[in-house]
Amino acid sequence: MTDQEHKGGLASWYMPQEEMLEIRRKGKKITIGIPSDFDKVEARVPLTPEAVELLVSYGHEIFLETNAGKASSYSDEEYRNAGAIVLEKRADIFQCDIILRVSPFDAEDINLLKGNQTLISNMQLNTHCMESIQKLMRKKVTAIAYEYLENEDHCLPVVQLMSQLSGASSIMIASEYLSNSRNGKGVLLGGVTGISPTELVILGATTAGEFAARAAIGLGAHVKIFDNDIFKLRKLEEKLGHQVFTSVLYPNVLKKALKSADVVLGAMSMNSAPFFRVSKEMVAKMKNGSVIIDLNVSQGGCFETSRCTDLKNPTYVENGIVHFCVPNIASLVARTASIALSNVLAPIIISIGEIGGIPNYIKSTKGFRKGIYIYNGILTNSDLGEKLNMPSKDIDLLLAVF
Repeated sequence: MTDQEHKGGLASWYMPQEEMLEIRRKGKKITIGIPSDFDKVEARVPLTPEAVELLVSYGHEIFLETNAGKASSYSDEEYRNAGAIVLEKRADIFQCDIILRVSPFDAEDINLLKGNQTLISNMQLNTHCMESIQKLMRKKVTAIAYEYLENEDHCLPVVQLMSQLSGASSIMIASEYLSNSRNGKGVLLGGVTGISPTELVILGATTAGEFAARAAIGLGAHVKIFDNDIFKLRKLEEKLGHQVFTSVLYPNVLKKALKSADVVLGAMSMNSAPFFRVSKEMVAKMKNGSVIIDLNVSQGGCFETSRCTDLKNPTYVENGIVHFCVPNIASLVARTASIALSNVLAPIIISIGEIGGIPNYIKSTKGFRKGIYIYNGILTNSDLGEKLNMPSKDIDLLLAVF
């Protein structure tokens, strides 16, 4: 926080409540709808009751579909007490000016939209088809993806937080599927005196890779991390205390590591061009009963054998290798993930209200603009455009017109 911001914060702290309320009234009232994502096999909710209470204090209205927070252990009563309006009819939620959720919007959801609205959710690049994007475009919506949102430090706050949770959770998952409880080969993920430790290979010196490595090292596993960015590898070595083997993605070195690995984690950087790092042939040469966890499956995957699964049916076996390819692994710790998501979204919504609405916030906040993949019905995300072979426009150029 700068000195100026600190002084501003102190000034607001000592300001009489009547004046604070007057300042809040000058902002734009926002109406937000939060549908339940339970049928999408998604347990997270974008706003906790605490975040709702904060937003209501700024004069905003929050409409919540009944049981939207149930999977995160938040009851309708908690939301009502926080000031939310809980609705039974799902279609009514989709009439709000801003729809806030975790899952991407599918064809059924899009049909419920009234049009000319703002949608904020995960995009999950690999889940969209041309038909769904064209439907959104015809509805003249502005759609924002959590994965592309940047903060003032040019970091991806939602991606970082969910990556921390996914990385740590992936070790819990790996341990479970190596054990007999999931018909695994009965191997302990870690090390025991007199027994060689299990081996974990991580593709990507990313936040997810770091948190997975920390958890695995804590259990006593032998960790190998591969990435083409030598600077990232060096920084990760420094953070982990040189307790890991690191290497650039040399094919022969990677092949050798995969052959002896008990677990392989795909954790490449998000929003990079989706292409697999590990071929079918390389997977076929891994040890029988080993586990692959692909955290990049929503963007195409790190393995040629990857295909999207969900938390109801999270795994499949190919070439004797267990594949866990769930795009929303953070849902396994839904309450923690919901709190993390709320911590990012609530301040953004407050800022949107204070500046006078979404259009003003888009024009004034570059990091938020980077999250937009459809603007007033026009495709603006080049990654999505390339995937679907559809033309896209630069958001900054469009703002000169709108």
